[in-house]
Amino acid sequence: MPQKNKFFLQSALPFPTTNFLYKQLKNSPLTEIDKEINNYLLKKVENCGGLWWNLLTFAAKKNIKRYMIRFLGNIEAKADAKGRAFLPALFRRQLQAAGEDSLVLRKDVFQQCLVLYPESVWNQQMDLLRQRLNRWNKQHQQVYRQFVSDVELLTLDGNGRFLIPKRYQRMAGIEQDIRFIGMGDTIEIWSMKVIEQQQLPAAEFEESLQQLMAGEI
Repeated sequence: MPQKNKFFLQSALPFPTTNFLYKQLKNSPLTEIDKEINNYLLKKVENCGGLWWNLLTFAAKKNIKRYMIRFLGNIEAKADAKGRAFLPALFRRQLQAAGEDSLVLRKDVFQQCLVLYPESVWNQQMDLLRQRLNRWNKQHQQVYRQFVSDVELLTLDGNGRFLIPKRYQRMAGIEQDIRFIGMGDTIEIWSMKVIEQQQLPAAEFEESLQQLMAGEI
């Protein structure tokens, strides 16, 4: 993108919006029809000048949707002696398509596992929690502080690896064999020993799912 056009677009739009839009247009998997729309929009971004408003209105008319992250899969892996692990390629592709560069690691509130949040998903969780809490309530502030402070910001290296800090390994009982589970917009990391103990028997799972879907519980 020419420097003057890039500067104009960033001055006309907030940088996160500009950055997301450019990555979205360039990387999103699209149908053939959408590709034609995509190419048109990408040219508008690269040669934006004074046409950025036309770009936004055209996108709105064509109902261009933000890429929604959907992590799916159950993948076994290993952590090395230092606690480094490779994020499965399937999940890395989802992050790249969504333009996500950073991850937030936290111990799950309810289960003995770790949770990886794409940074945008983590920010949404913080905003949602803050909306439901009162800054002038001591207990609310303590809950918020504890939730947002016990986290680790991660960036994948060039090979797709990240480090699981020792204290998080202890919290989740992680030694070497681990399992990544896609949970929609987050990724869980389990010790293989722990996850095997957490699974519901098939009959109990079937009954619980039926009750949930029928609205009985």
